[in-house]
Amino acid sequence: MITSDYISQLPRSLKQLVSIFLLILSVGYFSGLAFVNDTTSATNQGIIVNYNGNEDNEEAEEMKFKKSYHEMLNIIHTHILSMSIIFFILGGLVYGTNIHPIVKSFLMIEPLLSVLVTFGGIYLIWLDVDWMSYVVMISGGLMTLSFMGSILAISSSLITRVHH
Repeated sequence: MITSDYISQLPRSLKQLVSIFLLILSVGYFSGLAFVNDTTSATNQGIIVNYNGNEDNEEAEEMKFKKSYHEMLNIIHTHILSMSIIFFILGGLVYGTNIHPIVKSFLMIEPLLSVLVTFGGIYLIWLDVDWMSYVVMISGGLMTLSFMGSILAISSSLITRVHH
């Protein structure tokens, strides 16, 4: 049976494996955020332009075109699948921490919901539902806060020593 505080009880070699996984995962996640910031300027208008283009704006510094249906399917498909797997693994690791049960449940469930809301919202933006850019910013922010909270909770349990 898996106990709800199993991370602190892992052998040292497994703690090292999880630690390296969290480090590499964090590098990937935050480099992805840097890419999002670069392509959208972290603004609601930047998000809209990134998916719907700005070819009507003659004063734009950089010309962007509306993404095709196939590009949108590719973006949404790859992100929903990969991020669902990432947050499922993190959720399983968060389960093994000794944090408050309500916080634990939030960190296990919220990022999975945010993946769906964020990328569903991006699709709706592409369909010209511009106000969804605000929802995407909020859900993406919650997803990132959940990611950071999960990393901190797991890391804290990894450094906890078990006394037998």
